Order: sequence, then structure tokens, then C-alpha cells
Amino acid sequence: MGKRSKSQHVVPRDGGWAVRGEGNERDTKRFRRQKDAVDAATRIAKNKRAEVVIHGRDGRIRERNSYGKDPFPPRG
Repeated sequence: MGKRSKSQHVVPRDGGWAVRGEGNERDTKRFRRQKDAVDAATRIAKNKRAEVVIHGRDGRIRERNSYGKDPFPPRG
């Protein structure tokens, strides 16, 4: 099986939002609006065939969007 692409997480940061690749120590980029962070994460995920994981203000995952090779049938 091939190497899995890193998911791109949209997370709350200092009154704004950030995009961070899964397992990275630093944010890729920060934004004032969540929509802008989601748009940037989506561009990265489409390019890397990965998943976007959107967190709410409380840090909990509220949405996932996949742009890679999804398993069929879906797991779980």
C-alpha cells in the first residue's frame, strides 16, 4: 500500500484560524476567517489527494472532506 497523504487540519488560533498538515509542528498558514483557511486547506488537499479536517472553535472535529483515493467500500 502506498504512503498516505497528510490530512490538512483547519484549527482555531489566537482569534483566527490556521491550516496545519497532520503531524507538522508548525502551522502552514494563518487566516482571520475560517472560510479562508478552509479554502486554502482544500487547495492543498486536492493537490496532495488528501483529506481536510475542519475543527470548530472548541477544537472538536465538525467536518471532513476527502480529496484522495477513498476506500471502497468505505471503512467504518
